[in-house]
Amino acid sequence: MSAMDEAAKTLQVDIWRGGAQGAFQSFTVPHEVSQTVLDVVTYVQRRLDPTLSYRFSCRVGMCGTCAMMVNGRPRWTCRTHVDRIADDGRIAIAPLRNFPVIKDLAVDMTAFFDKWRDAGARFQPRDGAADSFANVDPNSPARRAASDAIECIGCGICHAACDVVSWNPDYLGPAALNRVWTLVNDERDADPAAHLAPVAGDAGCHACHSQQGCAVHCPNSLSPTASIAGLKRQTLAALFRGQL
Repeated sequence: MSAMDEAAKTLQVDIWRGGAQGAFQSFTVPHEVSQTVLDVVTYVQRRLDPTLSYRFSCRVGMCGTCAMMVNGRPRWTCRTHVDRIADDGRIAIAPLRNFPVIKDLAVDMTAFFDKWRDAGARFQPRDGAADSFANVDPNSPARRAASDAIECIGCGICHAACDVVSWNPDYLGPAALNRVWTLVNDERDADPAAHLAPVAGDAGCHACHSQQGCAVHCPNSLSPTASIAGLKRQTLAALFRGQL
């Protein structure tokens, strides 16, 4: 077997090791048919270095816990096939950008979800809502606006892709703001307009530069940029009405 044939059967994988001040470590792994990046990471952990830390759960693109930076781009590694992204038989895998690194490929998402809290991104049912089933017209403009944004699973891909998050740590971020947009348009909520005040400040929707990195990288094809644009319109309207 020629050296070229042998090289085609292996991958050179650079994986981030350690914390924020860590470094890449190189591994050679077999190159398999229909191999995903998560398969590669799992092979390294099970066969080459059991101390490698990373997260995964469903392996079928449903939970989002396997999100990592692959060749500098945030991706769900279980959906990312090696053959589509390998550069001359080499790939680089790192922890999600804009998150504190716990160890290797595992990041701390506490601050990410704290921003959902700070944005007021919690559904508040109306009094007596549990006594009857809410009938919502699926064709109403508000319902359609909420439906366009509601499939977010909180994987953090948009947060990692956002340049504003990188230089403004106070910015609430696309995921939290996207969630608020669904609540502003949810007629079952006790006070949809009350969700506008927490996102109207300097760290809220108006800090977004509309670069659309969140929309480009979202694995569920959502557009947090569009949701944030809706919040910008709603908060300005509320300001002119004297409600903010």
